[in-house]
Amino acid sequence: MLNYKAIEIFTSESARYGNTPLTDAVISLLRDLKIAARCVVTRGISGLYENGELATSRLEILSFNMPIRICIVVPAAETDRVLDGLDGMIDEGILALHDMTVLSHRTHSAFFPPQLMVRDVMTPEPHSVKAETNLREITQLLLSSVFTGLPVVDEHHRPVGVITQGDLIRKGGLPLRLGLLAESDRNRLESVLNHMASRHAGEVMTTPAVTICENRSLIDAVDLMLTSGVKRVPVVDESGRLTGMLSRLDIFRTVMREAPDWNAFRAQEIEVSNLRYVADILRQDTPVVSPETPIDEVIRIIDRNDIQRVVVVDAEGRLLGLISDRDLLRFFKPEQDGVWHLLARVKHPFQQDACRLGDLQRCLTETTAAAVMTTGLITAREEMLIEDAVRLMTDKALKRLPVVDADGRFKGMISRASLLRAGFRGPAMRGNDHVAV
Repeated sequence: MLNYKAIEIFTSESARYGNTPLTDAVISLLRDLKIAARCVVTRGISGLYENGELATSRLEILSFNMPIRICIVVPAAETDRVLDGLDGMIDEGILALHDMTVLSHRTHSAFFPPQLMVRDVMTPEPHSVKAETNLREITQLLLSSVFTGLPVVDEHHRPVGVITQGDLIRKGGLPLRLGLLAESDRNRLESVLNHMASRHAGEVMTTPAVTICENRSLIDAVDLMLTSGVKRVPVVDESGRLTGMLSRLDIFRTVMREAPDWNAFRAQEIEVSNLRYVADILRQDTPVVSPETPIDEVIRIIDRNDIQRVVVVDAEGRLLGLISDRDLLRFFKPEQDGVWHLLARVKHPFQQDACRLGDLQRCLTETTAAAVMTTGLITAREEMLIEDAVRLMTDKALKRLPVVDADGRFKGMISRASLLRAGFRGPAMRGNDHVAV
């Protein structure tokens, strides 16, 4: 037997909280509380109010203000939170509270609330460029932004393509990821920008643009993103004009805001089915090295894998740190020219290499992973719920998250791609997340 309370509100269709119908306001309150409450709103077919007003569906003239009953069933421990929220909301009607004995409470977890539309989640009025915009201007815009892609629009503001960091690297001559380019010295950055100034978005953009209408459901948008293998989608109105951009980060922020606390539900003896855990979506092919590994070997490993990171572990497999190409560029700041060319995606230099390559090679051989690695990492545990991992990665602006067991041993890596795929399609096959993000 479970200890529950039933809260009932007897009111009318005309009842308001501010400018909002009372029924909508109560439902919004319960949603925002993220508690294990069920709410049912019923509209009567007839009724009588204290002032003698009659309501009946049999006469059109008397059917404008029908009686409403709102029933909320909630675990007893959460009752005060609900009543505190209702306090002051109800200025017409009757509020009742009584005990309820519940034999069982079962529910399914839901990663994406089905009622959400694309327009509720998208980033409105996004930056956009034209096909004739030069790549220097686009690169500068992306360097100053948190996003790594832009929609390309025509003269009617309809998307004709998308230009991403990948397009700039593969087709536009961008030698480094934007994050690395931002770490470069001013002369290097200016040299790269000048090299790209002669080309335009229309030459390198991905076309046609994969778009979605703002009136479609969020679930449809996620399905489109997974099917098309894209990280962001231009959002259009009914006439095809650009109105927003929908990214994975937009979706994760929504999940973080909307998802209930499933751990709290289970603590109240509520049976929650279809829960997904970090252990279900681990990518287990992340390269690992020891603290003594020379950095020249680390660079070769980074160059060979799409994760662009190397994990440093001790002899027992415990996580010690992480090395990315950005760590390398920062560590070897005095020899940045030489390291820059080692990490670049193109082989031709944009300016004379001023580094003494012999000294750099000796430095790379003698420096170990322990000296370069980033420590004090944010990690996840295998038993963490996927929704909690989304919250952690969104709060900390992380694209990837190392996973450890109870003893601190490294178990694998999760990414935004794996989170999105698992949240939409259920538990993923362990080790199958090979999408670069």
